[in-house]
Formats: sequence, structure tokens, C-alpha cells
Amino acid sequence: MDLLSTTYFGPVQWYQKLNSVDGVLIEACENYTKQTYRNRCVIATANGPQALTVPVERPDGIDLNRCPIRDLRISDHGRWRQLHWNALQTAYSESPFFEYYADDLHPFFNRRYDFLFDFNMEICSVVCSLLDVRPSIALTNEYVKHDLLAEGTVDYRDSIVPKRPLPDPVFTPKPYYQVFASKTGFLPNLSVLDLLFNMGPEGIFFL
Repeated sequence: MDLLSTTYFGPVQWYQKLNSVDGVLIEACENYTKQTYRNRCVIATANGPQALTVPVERPDGIDLNRCPIRDLRISDHGRWRQLHWNALQTAYSESPFFEYYADDLHPFFNRRYDFLFDFNMEICSVVCSLLDVRPSIALTNEYVKHDLLAEGTVDYRDSIVPKRPLPDPVFTPKPYYQVFASKTGFLPNLSVLDLLFNMGPEGIFFL
């Protein structure tokens, strides 16, 4: 079984886990970690990769780095929802499937969600439905350190990360059509949104 952190429109590698194993565990009992896919995704633009980050805020009296992930609130600071949607429109309006999926995805940038974890889980459910990925997902009920995990559990919580990801022998990015590839070259392991907007229903074959 694979053990994954929660993600905000996670990378192709993260969704590959959901599609390739019998069951996955989503870590629900860890503390929040900054600068990860937990509240960040990376998309392709004409100028190369661009990170989109959901601003978060801790409960009063709790240090952000010690905040349980399920208690972490989404901040309304900086009109981030509108900025993220505008960035997606700019990056993918010319992609083959942006208009096809826009109505399914726009609510995530229009509706207010309180907690990051709940927001991410709803995103995961919708994206899996659009890609026809049918994972068996369970949530952890306690935090277990890497070296104490049950035998057979593969821990990806801190290896699928934006910077300095750890080697993954069971994941090799498969090139697919990208709008700006003639300018930037193929950009691997971006947000699943990049795969969805460019490849549509065929996206599952690249997981």
C-alpha cells in the first residue's frame, strides 16, 4: 500500500499512485509542511513552470509548522482563487480540453472552503472522476514515523515534493502534448491539471 500526503491538484506522479495500486493511504494526522504539494501545484506557462500556492493560516496559538494538517485553514488573503483561475485560463485556454472541463473545476476557485485537507480531498474525488481513475482511498488515523510503518507500506509523504524529489523507480514521466512544448520542451510531472487539459480522457494512459 502507498502512503501519500494530501495535495492541491497534485502532480502526475501522485495520481499515478492512485491509479496503479490496489489501495492508498492519505496522511491525515501529520503536521503541515511548508513548500510542498500539500498547498501548491505547478502548471506550464509560456515562460515555463509556474507555482500556484494556496495561502493557509493556523489556528490561534499554534505554530504553523506544528499545526495538524486537518486543522489547517485556507486563508482568503490576496484573492488567490481568482488569481489561480486567471493563471489557468492564461496557461490553458488554447489547450484541447480546457473548455470541456472548466465547468467541473471552476467551483474550486469560486466557492469558499474552510480547511485545506477537506478542499484537497474534494479536488481528488473530482479529478479521479474526470480521469476515470477509481482508487481505493483510506485516511490514516494516527501518525506513524517512516521507520515504524507496517511492512509493505511505501512511504511517499516526503518524497513526492516540488524541490529535490527522491528517486521513484516505479514512476517514469511519459511525454504527452503540451501547449508550449515547442518553446519550453516537455515539462514532466506537472499538476494533474496539465495532463487533464491537454489530454482529456486519454490522460489515464499516462498515469
